[in-house]
Amino acid sequence: MTTPREFDIIVYGATGYTGRLVAEYLAHHYGSREDGPKWAMAGRSLAKLEEVRDLIGAPASTPLVVANADDSADLEAMCARTKVVLTTVGPYQLYGDKLVAACVKTGTDYADLCGEPAWMAEKIAEHQAAAEASGARICFSSGFDSIPFDLGVMMTQKACVAKFGKPAPRIRGRVRAMQGTFSGGTAASLGATMKAAAKSPSLINVLRNPFALTPGFEGPDQPSGMIPAHEEDLGKWSAPFVMAPINTKNVHRTNFLLGHPYGTDFKYDEMMLTSPGDAGRAAANAALEFMKNPFGSKPPKPGEGPTKEERENGFYDVVFVADMADGGRLQFGVKGRYDPGYGSTSRMLSETGIALLSCTKPGGIGTPGSFLGEDLVKRLEEHAELTFAVEA
Repeated sequence: MTTPREFDIIVYGATGYTGRLVAEYLAHHYGSREDGPKWAMAGRSLAKLEEVRDLIGAPASTPLVVANADDSADLEAMCARTKVVLTTVGPYQLYGDKLVAACVKTGTDYADLCGEPAWMAEKIAEHQAAAEASGARICFSSGFDSIPFDLGVMMTQKACVAKFGKPAPRIRGRVRAMQGTFSGGTAASLGATMKAAAKSPSLINVLRNPFALTPGFEGPDQPSGMIPAHEEDLGKWSAPFVMAPINTKNVHRTNFLLGHPYGTDFKYDEMMLTSPGDAGRAAANAALEFMKNPFGSKPPKPGEGPTKEERENGFYDVVFVADMADGGRLQFGVKGRYDPGYGSTSRMLSETGIALLSCTKPGGIGTPGSFLGEDLVKRLEEHAELTFAVEA
């Protein structure tokens, strides 16, 4: 970006459920701070933007920008006014193409909440070279998928190097506890992905491939994460985790983009822990069935999501177990307050945007880990109520 920009951050989709939470966080956490970002709310309808601005208690002077997701000229004009665009307008495979293209063209940094790996792989192939040329940093998956996992593995490996002198060849990501609900946006993204795969069966291979986001590199066979098992060292049963297919791909992309600091033979999988004994086995098998249809017969509609009380009572607790080749072992925890998908995600996306303002990495299509790394970890600990710590 060589020309001055009017704004630091524009929140695109501010009238939607999650976009409103992002705008609310920026307004209340940074609105009165002299060192806070200069930000604006954007969406398709000025009237709705005004309504949401007042609803969240943002100042009446908060700038509002009207831009239509279907209009490339609108989006390019919007992007040219800001250093960073934070977008919550998904499913991204339906509504994200033109915005990514506009950011790449105008050299504007971008972060989203995308958990749609086939679309991400398509955008990497389409825009990587152009983003490098324009300086735009396109940062997918900047929420619960996949920041706690992407940065959790990065910090676990840092701890392994400090303790053992080298990275772990194998890490297990295990969700120990989580309280939160899905919104209509999450359900719509999964539905759009399944419809796209039905029309183009080749996409199924992309969804299954843990290295779908590392073009030109295929690592070793990975643990499937789909078979319930009793993990002796943790004393519990593990079950499939619904977000593993996107998180694992982003972890491998970070390793790829940083020049394989985890090694070219690195293995990683994610599962969720249930309980010991027969009850744990039953819960693990039930989770396997849940994976087949996570939203049931009546998925939530777009725009729906957890209540304020549900968001504030939510939390998550993830452990990363590093297994060294010589039998050494290290355990690292990442914990977050608030509902993971919305209360915490809105904070993570906001802090990603602020961290991008001081990022000096070259342009391209990356991940929170590859672009921001420990700088983002520090911001999340200081502002978003996440913790990253060695446990054993």
